[in-house]
Amino acid sequence: MSHAVTTADVKPSEPAPAGTAPDYIRIDHFSFWYGASQALFDIHMDLPEKQVTAFIGPSGCGKSTLLRNINRMNDLIDGVRHTGDISIAGHTIYDPHIEVTSLRKRVGMVFQKSNPFPKSIYENVVYGLRVAGVNDRRTLDQACETSLRAAALWDEAKDRLNSSALGMSGGQQQRLCIARAVAVKPQVLLMDEPCSALDPIATGKIEELILELKKDFTVVIVTHNMQQAARVSDRTAFFYLGKLIEYDTTQTIFTNPGQKQTEDYITGRFG
Repeated sequence: MSHAVTTADVKPSEPAPAGTAPDYIRIDHFSFWYGASQALFDIHMDLPEKQVTAFIGPSGCGKSTLLRNINRMNDLIDGVRHTGDISIAGHTIYDPHIEVTSLRKRVGMVFQKSNPFPKSIYENVVYGLRVAGVNDRRTLDQACETSLRAAALWDEAKDRLNSSALGMSGGQQQRLCIARAVAVKPQVLLMDEPCSALDPIATGKIEELILELKKDFTVVIVTHNMQQAARVSDRTAFFYLGKLIEYDTTQTIFTNPGQKQTEDYITGRFG
């Protein structure tokens, strides 16, 4: 499948909002191993606050591995280790005093395949709040509405909040998972190929949603879809064989890449 992207796909890069830190997420000479196999090699990059950063590259290049390290999801796998550091807002995520559960509350995640719980739409959205000990009905009701509105799902779901989430369409389920992630008010939202299982119409809704979400959240998205990266992201990082080949504004990456490997991938000559 060709990855060719036309200039029309690429939206102009927006400057970082005034007063925001350019290195809100800092990945500092980070290397990572699954057992004896090294998956990431000396990754060094800064991700700006309240912008969308896209990770692109062929399968197995390390982009999802890096994404899952930002909320320490890879800690769940036996035999992993790392060198270097990842920090958010100036604080290392590997501080021994940090509870990983509190980190994952601040760094929400939306997976490739929507994974609603076999509960009502309402209970899916407020699940994280209940786990955190919030049981006040008015607080939960408000959080449910606010989160479903943030996920552009309120109008479709408001009359069926007590119905099973499993009865929703695939695109609705993915937006529900986004609502569930934002309900606990994270600072960062990680998205691992959130549209790969969706049809073009549902994909378009998720892309519109991502552009809205960056007003309130720092968004990092892994995508195989070059056009999607061009449409929704402010900055794009190209990975190959566990190495960061190039990282720049999306405008630059797609119209004037500095590395031949980047150009070859974007134009569909490999990958």
